[in-house]
Amino acid sequence: MKNKVAVIGAGLIDFGVLYDKSPDMMMEEAYLNALQSVDKGIEPQEIQAAWLGTLRGRFTGVTLAHPTGLFKIPVSRVENACATGNEAVRHACFAIAAGVYDTALIIGYEKMHDEKGGLIKHAAIKDIWMRRARTMPSFFGLRGTRHMHQYGSTKEDFALISVKNRHNGALYSHAHFKKEVTIEQVLKAPIISWPLGLFDCCPTTDGAAAVLVCKAELAKKYTDTPVFVAGSGLSVDSWQLGEDDALVGFPASKDASRQAYRMAGLEPKNIDVGEIHDCFTVTEILNYEDLGFCEKGQGHKLIREGVTTLDGEKPMNPSGGLLAKGHPIGATGVAQVAEIYEQLRGEAGKIQVADVEVGMTHNIGVANNVGSVGCVHILTR
Repeated sequence: MKNKVAVIGAGLIDFGVLYDKSPDMMMEEAYLNALQSVDKGIEPQEIQAAWLGTLRGRFTGVTLAHPTGLFKIPVSRVENACATGNEAVRHACFAIAAGVYDTALIIGYEKMHDEKGGLIKHAAIKDIWMRRARTMPSFFGLRGTRHMHQYGSTKEDFALISVKNRHNGALYSHAHFKKEVTIEQVLKAPIISWPLGLFDCCPTTDGAAAVLVCKAELAKKYTDTPVFVAGSGLSVDSWQLGEDDALVGFPASKDASRQAYRMAGLEPKNIDVGEIHDCFTVTEILNYEDLGFCEKGQGHKLIREGVTTLDGEKPMNPSGGLLAKGHPIGATGVAQVAEIYEQLRGEAGKIQVADVEVGMTHNIGVANNVGSVGCVHILTR
């Protein structure tokens, strides 16, 4: 797929608690924003296929067709835990690279409020471990205590991730949370599952995002500054407990990133900016290690030294990440692609990273309380 696919447009809606918007309204807004973002314009009839990423919906692609009006074309629905959005992008990109379609649309959305219990209740019904009270905070809290014990990271290190991402979110127009926090506030917040407190956890969020892709050779028809998909990786790992690097890493993330690096012909040192999975503060630190930005057990040192801050050597989550922007699951990965697209075009406004050439998106997918899915994309100018 290397450099055979171009991103030519992207649109988001403001993430948050959107009681005033239905799923159709959210998807329609993201779709129209994506259409309007295409520099030289695009007509709906030019879109030859579409992919929808969501954990909910009506179980078919018609969920996307109605709010967009895109009938009589192939529309596929993708679900793969928290990696759903990024995998929907991956499916569309491979179809374009294979020459099956010239132009395609990806929409990710999630409505996590309104219904009593929301998506969390829905997930618990399907997940036996959640029915036994193994919640996501406890799952990642275990990884926090293990990393602290094995490698010497501290609760203060985790708090620095929250401070960083809340700072970035305060600058990002689409973020759920636009208010900064201090390290003292993070450390004094109520404990959810030790060592994770309230500000170490991402919020429950509604949101939608859309991305338009086309064959690379057609990109100039739509824009003079396309962004290219240089590499993509997807990996699944066993969901048997205890087979995930002794609680301090996710093999699926490592494997997916290796695939993406190999396809792109690049290395971790080449990544200038990343939107990576930070459902909890410790997750981002583990990701630094799994994605190859440092050695195993050294992730906390990157945040201590300011390497991953907005003005650091390798900024991570300039949008505020899941911790501040929010985590509407199907929309998350699609939004990451949209954000890296804006970064590489120099259009990210207050969160723009200087001199970026290569960006990364990354999601972990958790099933049966094991991080059994990893999805990574590498994009270039």
